[in-house]
Amino acid sequence: MQGLQDLVGFKSTKNKFYNYIQTLQDIIVSKLETVDGKAKFQEDLWERPEGGGGRTRVIENGNVFEKGGVNISAVHGELPDSMQQYFGVKNANFFACGLSLVLHPKNPMVPTVHANWRYFEMYDQEGKIVDSWFGGGQDLTPYYLFDADAIHFHQVCKTACDKHHPDFYELYKKRCDEYFWNTHRNEARGVGGLFFDYCKSSDDMSMDDWYNFVTEVGDSFLDSYVPIVEKRKELLYSDSQRNWQEIRRGRYVEFNLVHDKGTLFGLKTNGRIESILMSLPPHVQWVYDHHPETGSEEERLVNILQNPKNWV
Repeated sequence: MQGLQDLVGFKSTKNKFYNYIQTLQDIIVSKLETVDGKAKFQEDLWERPEGGGGRTRVIENGNVFEKGGVNISAVHGELPDSMQQYFGVKNANFFACGLSLVLHPKNPMVPTVHANWRYFEMYDQEGKIVDSWFGGGQDLTPYYLFDADAIHFHQVCKTACDKHHPDFYELYKKRCDEYFWNTHRNEARGVGGLFFDYCKSSDDMSMDDWYNFVTEVGDSFLDSYVPIVEKRKELLYSDSQRNWQEIRRGRYVEFNLVHDKGTLFGLKTNGRIESILMSLPPHVQWVYDHHPETGSEEERLVNILQNPKNWV
């Protein structure tokens, strides 16, 4: 009987997706180390006392990447009270796995990037799945805006979406603009990309269909970001441009600590703090009542962040 359960388990969506993100982590880390040319990712394997664990890989002080992480986790157990109230359930157990990455380049001409692809299951007391869904996306946060970079990033996202549904790009681009919005600043965190959540089985999309879509987006990540890095990483920059980068990084920190659901979920489920806060940049400034110079590139960026635009 145990052998049969193992066979069924291997074919399950959660095992298939966990195997996928393990492989994707290896592929992304290998490529980023090549792009950086100096620094290597440090690996930490960790366990969560309540169930599960993860594999954190962090890069620091490289030629290109000042700090970054490409992390995977698979955690399970009883859903904490705060999350049961959020989902409107009682005595529920859960399984969640995903890959989350953030890269903070040294050069302010190279944008920060974030991506996450995840899968969630919820169970009743008998261990039966009562709900399951995929989520994820990827988004770009420039400090100096090259329109061609935003167009390239969004075009790769659109190409991945179009293979699965003609409406996905427009829908998930809009949701990204809405989600990565610093309401207390009335501006976007960056120039967006894709954001999707609660992607559940329906008449139009089975869980296999969602798996194929999410992995398509995950596979497209390096194509969306690496060409931008290669194009901008050798550009010259001034101390004042570096200062602007650090001021804008402050807005990134504000979003992650105030609004980001993934950060809050990790903190509420006793996740590994070092992995959760890996997304925070190493050098940040908060300058009192700072405003960019009129007519400057810095002001142009802020104006676009306050009024998200369509790039493709």
